[in-house]
Amino acid sequence: EWARGAFASGKRSLLIFHRQESEWELEPFPARPCPATPSPSPNTCSVPVSEIITVEETEIDEKHYHSGKWQKMAKPYAFTVYYVKRARRHRWRCSHVTFWCTEEGLCNQWIQTLKELLEKLTCRPKHLLVYINPFGGKRQGKRIYEQKVVPLFNLASITADVIVTEHANHAKDSLFEINIEKYDGVVCVGGDGMFSEVLHGLIGRTQRDCGVDQNNPKASLVQCNLRIGIIPAGSTDCVCYATVGVNDPVTSALHIIIGDSLAMDVSSVHHNNTFLKYSVSLLGYGFYGDILRDSEKKRWMGLIRYDLSGFKTFLSHHCYEGTVAFLPAQHTVGSPRDKKSSFHGAECRQKKRLGSEEVEEWKVIQGKFLAINAANMSCACPRSPKGLSPAAHLADGSSDLILVRKCSRLNFLRYLIRHTNQDDQFDFAFVEVYRVRKFQFTSKHVDDEDGDLKDLGKKRFGQICSDHPACCCSLPNSTWNCDGEILNNSAIEVRVHCQLLQLFARGIEETPTQEALS
Repeated sequence: EWARGAFASGKRSLLIFHRQESEWELEPFPARPCPATPSPSPNTCSVPVSEIITVEETEIDEKHYHSGKWQKMAKPYAFTVYYVKRARRHRWRCSHVTFWCTEEGLCNQWIQTLKELLEKLTCRPKHLLVYINPFGGKRQGKRIYEQKVVPLFNLASITADVIVTEHANHAKDSLFEINIEKYDGVVCVGGDGMFSEVLHGLIGRTQRDCGVDQNNPKASLVQCNLRIGIIPAGSTDCVCYATVGVNDPVTSALHIIIGDSLAMDVSSVHHNNTFLKYSVSLLGYGFYGDILRDSEKKRWMGLIRYDLSGFKTFLSHHCYEGTVAFLPAQHTVGSPRDKKSSFHGAECRQKKRLGSEEVEEWKVIQGKFLAINAANMSCACPRSPKGLSPAAHLADGSSDLILVRKCSRLNFLRYLIRHTNQDDQFDFAFVEVYRVRKFQFTSKHVDDEDGDLKDLGKKRFGQICSDHPACCCSLPNSTWNCDGEILNNSAIEVRVHCQLLQLFARGIEETPTQEALS
């Protein structure tokens, strides 16, 4: 039903409420009769109940309101609605509007009604576990949390147990021991490294509790019940940027408060039936692996080390010979060559495909590569707004495998430049992209400890390396860049686990109109 009250918010206003939306409309008194299906006017601000943060009774400053046009008004009663307001470049802000009138009963009725509706939003967290990395980025994690996040959590009546990490893997080890059943989610304050720690701890704890052997590359992993929230405060916040659209602590905190949920795939990486790492964004061999390996030696330089290592790696122009075997993904929505970006993964959340439904027909590619990249998401960042794979889906059980074959330094530069503009970065003869569920890579220069995987590859693919004896030179192995961490094993097996994890996020929304931002 529609309810109407003679309320004001700076100007005389009509407050309308209907089901899942709250609308406040500025118009002069006397208020028009409330229609059965009111049509919005240009002065209407409409906010879904799901994006109302809280509602509070408000004390009116009578001295202020008894001046001017309100001097004839009796003692006013008021309440304030705090809600999400969209700003530019995908940023969210906490805004509020206060309504008042002379009828106490009507005011209380609105407060009670809105609070009851907010209580029905069971997706919202009430008690969180928060990990803060005080060393990441510019060492501002603790300050960012206390100054920008805590006031919003307090406003939304969210309580939190805070753990400030003291060493590497502190958060991961803690999640294996702590009682996580009393929490509605886990929040990490830091960069991608901090998120990786929480990710590994939460997935590992879930598999341990369910009796799943993570070392078995064929094991079906159990989905995690707790959502993860990311408050960006690191040197790199690529996961946050690619799932929210901006690295902004306030925006991320508001996504957590309203209980947004975004499913995402996770890739498991194995070597010789031994679990190595989980990956949610980039697995990169060759170019991106070399950059990470070199930049780790220059951590004292800060963020500039990535630019220096990138330039040095580009000039070296190393290529690596090996064999890639992959299982193409079937029944997925779209392809890696789609023109329209799909950062949010809304379509792929609607249909979850089980891997057992597909016939395993592996494809094999052997050659010399400048880069081998597997992207579970767009891998967008401020420097590359489209990312490595603009059309990658977050939750369809697949990864986009990008193979950059040996080419001239000039052509490779042209390829890299396209990551920063609107041109099709896959439109090169030396670039191939496939949407896959699983893949394996074996370097031509396999170390002795990689013998089991090499033998497996020869058995399955008919000793493909022996079929191509010609080799231009003997090149060393590269390393894998696994979400910003080094994997020294060149021979790996990768499997994508569909919707294994959920974030407190919504995905990148369409850019609001200029009117909505004004």
